[in-house]
Amino acid sequence: MAYVENATVHDADSHVMELPGTINEYLEAKYRDQFLMATRHGTEVESWVQDAVNLQQSADFRAGDADNILLRKNYQALGSFRNQDRSKALDLLGFTSQLVFTTTALSNYGLEHGDHPALAIASARAHNRMMADFCAVDRRLLATGYVPLVDVNAAVDVAREALQLGCKALVIPSRCPAHHSPSHIGFDSLWALAQEAGVPILFHVGGEEKMAPAYFENGLPRVKDFHGGDENFTAASFMTIPLALWQTMSMLVIDGVCDRFPQLKFGAIELGASWVPSWMRFLDAGFDAFRKGEERLQKLKSRPSEILQRQFRVTPYPHEDTGWIIQNSSEDMCLFSSDFPHVEGGRNPLKRFNDSLEGLSAATQGKFFRDNFIDLMGRGLDTDLHDHPDTQLAKV
Repeated sequence: MAYVENATVHDADSHVMELPGTINEYLEAKYRDQFLMATRHGTEVESWVQDAVNLQQSADFRAGDADNILLRKNYQALGSFRNQDRSKALDLLGFTSQLVFTTTALSNYGLEHGDHPALAIASARAHNRMMADFCAVDRRLLATGYVPLVDVNAAVDVAREALQLGCKALVIPSRCPAHHSPSHIGFDSLWALAQEAGVPILFHVGGEEKMAPAYFENGLPRVKDFHGGDENFTAASFMTIPLALWQTMSMLVIDGVCDRFPQLKFGAIELGASWVPSWMRFLDAGFDAFRKGEERLQKLKSRPSEILQRQFRVTPYPHEDTGWIIQNSSEDMCLFSSDFPHVEGGRNPLKRFNDSLEGLSAATQGKFFRDNFIDLMGRGLDTDLHDHPDTQLAKV
């Protein structure tokens, strides 16, 4: 029995758990030594990771695949790093499709704010080959390709190559590049390519600017994250998640990118959504305050909040009040996500979202689980994947 039965639920956020060093196999040989030196991303497999790899080869462990599909997390999860197992995992989950993101390369290894822009581009291209390769086993797995914005002229070439590889969406960092805005007119060729291809531009947690380290020097013991380390979010660092995106997406609206490319969709994945209603109002307030004096605002064909309702989609966290977010933004903006196989997604995301959506209309709930994802993905999702086969059979 699948986790989702007789319903269409598209998953806007899932991950591959790359084994250490996997990206190195996809890097051009001339960049490998430089990449290892710049990122310290080696090939040594830690013992706890190796234990998980061994478990995936154990018949006794694999006998529990179905019963533990949402209980086992990270490397112990079915199909987390072995793409030959991911189709079975998707069958057991019952999701109609899954967007698939990296785990280790969410920030492009921090290379875009360093001294090696060519290496940042090479790393992104390697990531795109890796993601396309992982997802090639199943049409329901929608690979995401990464496009660094460090080089205005190179971005469109990286994006074009990603689409040729089979990527169904393009990810850009929410953090602003060091020397130019994400709304720079030189990126118009990138937006035009994505709009013509009918694929979305996505942001994902990990690509934002982190909280300044000084905030953690409060004279008290350092707070550990829920994994017991320092790498993930605590209550403090969680506060910075939407800030870079707030600014970047605002500039894409204010500088007219969304207006020039009105069919282009943008999606914020695993960046939360409770901030969206106030952000929309704040943008409108700025629009009203400065419109008379700024020609760029006078050229906008709609108010910023209306542009966002038309072109921006977002995944709430399961612990957020999704019903409130929808009621205070738009029923066309929010998407379901599981974060499989990451622990942050929880063991029963469907229930948590359903509880939060209680009282909203069936049509609104249908938009959250199905329609808004189809709208976001455009031609990145084949039409025969719009509905789960079980629901299609029920209509016959």
